[in-house]
Amino acid sequence: MTSSARPRVAVIVPKYGTVGGGERFVYELTERLARGGRYEIHVIANRWVSGPAPVVFHKIPRIPFPRFPRQALFAWLSGREVEKGRFDLVHAHDRIFRADVFTMHSIPHETWVRDIRKRRQTLFDRCTTWVEQRMIGEGRRAWHLPVSSIAGEAYREKYPIDPSRMRVMHPGVDLARFSSPDRDACRREVRARYAIGPSEVVILFVGMNFEVKGLDAILRGVARAKALRPDAALRLLVVGRGNEGKYRSLASSLGIGDSVVFAGAHAEGVEAFYLASDLFMMLSAFDTFGMVVLEAMASRLPVIVSANVGAKDLVEEGVNGFVLPDRLDAVAGAEKIVLLLDTTLRAAMGEAGYKTAQRHGWDRLAEEVAGVYEEALAAKRKSTANGDTLSPGKRSFFGAGH
Repeated sequence: MTSSARPRVAVIVPKYGTVGGGERFVYELTERLARGGRYEIHVIANRWVSGPAPVVFHKIPRIPFPRFPRQALFAWLSGREVEKGRFDLVHAHDRIFRADVFTMHSIPHETWVRDIRKRRQTLFDRCTTWVEQRMIGEGRRAWHLPVSSIAGEAYREKYPIDPSRMRVMHPGVDLARFSSPDRDACRREVRARYAIGPSEVVILFVGMNFEVKGLDAILRGVARAKALRPDAALRLLVVGRGNEGKYRSLASSLGIGDSVVFAGAHAEGVEAFYLASDLFMMLSAFDTFGMVVLEAMASRLPVIVSANVGAKDLVEEGVNGFVLPDRLDAVAGAEKIVLLLDTTLRAAMGEAGYKTAQRHGWDRLAEEVAGVYEEALAAKRKSTANGDTLSPGKRSFFGAGH
């Protein structure tokens, strides 16, 4: 890298700009870094949806079969592309062999399989864990950017990561998208579409995996809340995809079948559902962050989340929401719902949530990540001046002998 050239940054991720929380994180961040003009951004990916920013794409072929070496193949092929490109900085959003900056969208793979999925490791899992171990083991000078304290703590429990080289960087939110539409118009349109009365208190759930996201716990909490306050007009609005029949049956068995609306998945226009609702619940068994929580805050909704949701980092107890220590405690969940039947309290907590979301825009995240880039680049310049060439952009990704 010369002093007159913009640093060339390789961003490595399997899918760029496609549907999904992690994919959206990478897209929103990288597009802003590219538009800022400080860096020449290259994305190394299996597939992508390009945006308006000046990003250069590098295709990595996806090998569908056999499945077990997929992570290692992606790491090897992306590493080979990095070596060809001679990049000044490598920012990985997935497990590869080596990077200068690693955004941790998940927890250690072995921990995920054992503690969250509660199953034995397959050959695929072992291969993925091997890539991760190599990445963390050889990345002692890398920057580690977990998206939540949950993710950071999980990695530090498993690996000897220098805490001074780890910074929690939460996702951002498009504030205008979730706060600008006319709230009254959204309430009228969505509620009319699903036969929800204008005065009913609507609890919103948004998720693409009903089981992991804790829809069963929410249903039990709603049932208990209705028992505590039979006079309250409560509805649960479920947006997303899952085993709808199973949860319809559960709602019926709890006596709240008529109080639950299943609206299906909505890739576009989901902001209208937030603005048509009164509060938001997410009682996941585990969620590294949960961007929907921040979207709810941007929509001025108080939130009720489980302690297993990474976005709990942003929840101020009793100010903009509540964190349930035990997500399966239906009584505790019901008590929080009943508290939020109070219109004045709901409005105050929703406004506090909006102020939280204002502090977590995507531009803020891009500035913070750019700050890490500058620190990493400065350290690499110093290492180069001292004759040390062990940086990812300048050294083989595959170890000695390659």
